[in-house]
Amino acid sequence: MNPQLKAFLDTIAWAEIGPQILAESDDGYNVLAGSLPDMVITFSSYHRHPGILIDMDGRPGGLESTAAGRYQLLGRYWRPYCRQLGLKDFSPAAQDTIAIQLIKECRAIADIEVGRFEQAVRKCRSRWASLPGASYGQPEKTMVELRKVFVDAGGELGKVNN
Repeated sequence: MNPQLKAFLDTIAWAEIGPQILAESDDGYNVLAGSLPDMVITFSSYHRHPGILIDMDGRPGGLESTAAGRYQLLGRYWRPYCRQLGLKDFSPAAQDTIAIQLIKECRAIADIEVGRFEQAVRKCRSRWASLPGASYGQPEKTMVELRKVFVDAGGELGKVNN
């Protein structure tokens, strides 16, 4: 995989799951929404998306999610992407493939490849709640935090990064 794209995927996983949960799981590939560093909730089979509805805050009418995996993909999107991309399961490779497809749909691949990191993040924020400006009502990471993770993961910033 292209090192820039790999670093961007690592950045999304870090933003969505966090470094502690990534370290305490199968690099995030088996993590369910609602996991916390001191309470990692995982699933055991990559046969299909687990599709488990998690009550995220314990309040009636509060935040609920079926998000799962390294990129916290929602259950309702898994089947359509399986058909579209010819995937057979929810394996780590399938999760990467779907995440890359989401990035392509955001038209951010070229930005990632040449190091226009902030532009790529802005283009992808509609897909991942943890990206700055996503406005899903969930905690968002800062661009400064994400840029550091991207570079630490081997990504290179371009000369023009705005």
